[in-house]
Amino acid sequence: MSALDDLMANAVGDAITIANEFTEVTLQRIDTRNGSRLLITSPKSGQWISLDALELEALTWQNAYTLAAMVGNMHQPLLSDDSDLP
Repeated sequence: MSALDDLMANAVGDAITIANEFTEVTLQRIDTRNGSRLLITSPKSGQWISLDALELEALTWQNAYTLAAMVGNMHQPLLSDDSDLP
């Protein structure tokens, strides 16, 4: 069983799909022993991420330039895993 399968085993409620002419994502609430998380999956690319409440709130701290940089760097992280964090 994959990590995604493990998360999906704890899904709560119905998934929500958001799509436009460029992409589609599915949102699903996942309950874990440490609280709820939001699972975001991209059926087209097969990529997914699970975010807790603080990580979701951190998205609200970003400006349009940060999000544009993320979109401009498609299918890869903005920072690599071996990047020095501030």
